[in-house]
Amino acid sequence: MANTMLQTAGFVLGLIGVAAVIAATVMNNWSTKDRQGDVVTSVYTYKGLWQDCEVSTSGFTECRPMYGILGYSGQFQAVRAMMVISVVLGVIGTGISVFSLKCFKVGSTETSTKAKMTLTAGIMFLITGLCAIIAASIYANQIVASFTSTIYTNTYNAYNEGMGEMAMGGMGMATTYTFGPAIFVAWVGGGLLLIGGVLKSVAFKGMHADSTP
Repeated sequence: MANTMLQTAGFVLGLIGVAAVIAATVMNNWSTKDRQGDVVTSVYTYKGLWQDCEVSTSGFTECRPMYGILGYSGQFQAVRAMMVISVVLGVIGTGISVFSLKCFKVGSTETSTKAKMTLTAGIMFLITGLCAIIAASIYANQIVASFTSTIYTNTYNAYNEGMGEMAMGGMGMATTYTFGPAIFVAWVGGGLLLIGGVLKSVAFKGMHADSTP
């Protein structure tokens, strides 16, 4: 009974985690424009893994696809690749997890086979969660580095050109970006997948012991 509960809990957490990872991958707001100090009429921009979007003062949103490979940094390409790998492994792991459930009967599947399938799904959930968390962390680190560099540049320019320009609303200052919701969704989804993978691994130990004569 305990093994079944662990297996089911791992499946539910893994399913929610995979859904969160898929949602984070397709979301366009991995980084959003820092609007602190902006005037009301300023244009709002945000960026994702596949599109750059801009919201005009009239409320119209325009998104431009991010084509090409050579035009972007290696870290950005790594984030893309890791999120795609997370989605693929997560979907496969979810499928295996469904067939490994004790309540799901397919012919005369033995308990030992279901135990192996449970372990396989658990390992896939763990890898998926790690990939999502690492990818989101790499992207977040890029935002922090860019934010710090931009703030330093803005301060340096304001010091050299005088404080009058800053008093007029920061005209001419470089745009800074901060964390978008997609990063937090990826972190939460990765965490749920890690917990689900651990629960499935623990359930495998009990199922394997039950199936061993």
